[in-house]
Amino acid sequence: MTDDPFVAHRSLLFTVAYEMLGSAADAEDVVQETWLRWADVDRSEVREPRAYLVRIVTRQALNRLRSLSRRREDYVGEWLPEPLLTTPDIADDVELAENVSIAMLTVLETLGPIERAVFVLHEVFETPYKEIAEAVGKTPAAVRQIGHRAREHVDSRRPRMQVDRSQQEAAVEKFLAAVSTGDVEALVEVLAPDVVVIADGGGIATAVPRPIVGARRVAIFLARAAKLPDFVTRPVCFNGMPGFRIDVGDEPTAVSVAVDDGRITRVYAIRNPHKLGSMDKTAELRR
Repeated sequence: MTDDPFVAHRSLLFTVAYEMLGSAADAEDVVQETWLRWADVDRSEVREPRAYLVRIVTRQALNRLRSLSRRREDYVGEWLPEPLLTTPDIADDVELAENVSIAMLTVLETLGPIERAVFVLHEVFETPYKEIAEAVGKTPAAVRQIGHRAREHVDSRRPRMQVDRSQQEAAVEKFLAAVSTGDVEALVEVLAPDVVVIADGGGIATAVPRPIVGARRVAIFLARAAKLPDFVTRPVCFNGMPGFRIDVGDEPTAVSVAVDDGRITRVYAIRNPHKLGSMDKTAELRR
């Protein structure tokens, strides 16, 4: 164990920053900026180190998020979060796994910076409104209203998701088997009728420019992809949810899915190589 609160809470700080930014690289930068500010603080004057550190990381993440928002307006094609390789036990904390999922982070991207910060801190990390107000520079009453609007916004947009891990894994296993063989009918059977595929190539890797909707259209698209030379799949856990990795030659793709009622409702395919740097490094997420 360590007596340094920053070291003790580093995983928490990274998780807060990643939830706000959707980028592991930017989250790491924000955590380092938080450390630099923490290093200059008179520790004897800090009564609640955890709250103090969360406040610093939130402010730094907000600054970074505002600049990222402008860059993402010029992003080529669909934007998806940077996937994190996680251990299956993350799913034991059902609420954390759902909130750090690619599906949820994609929805959070539709919030404004302040709304996202308030939602993440209150809904995911159960931070009191008074502490959030200090972090974002608003009154507690204003933060409460922002939080209410953000929750309604997210609830209306989040995809249907099943929280039972064994059922998720069973659906993904069935889906992966159908993808690997290119069996269209088997794919249709495991896909929800209104399933959506979203792919992010960032203008660097080949990716469908717009979402593909509907079980049969998605099944045909995936079956054709499976016929590519050197097409290899293997199951992994991304962002606390069952998923898989596709390798076609030396080009990797991280695939995360949302499952509901035993069927795949969303398929998120991240192909932008700039977002795949964490594919082989397990991330530690914590509330």
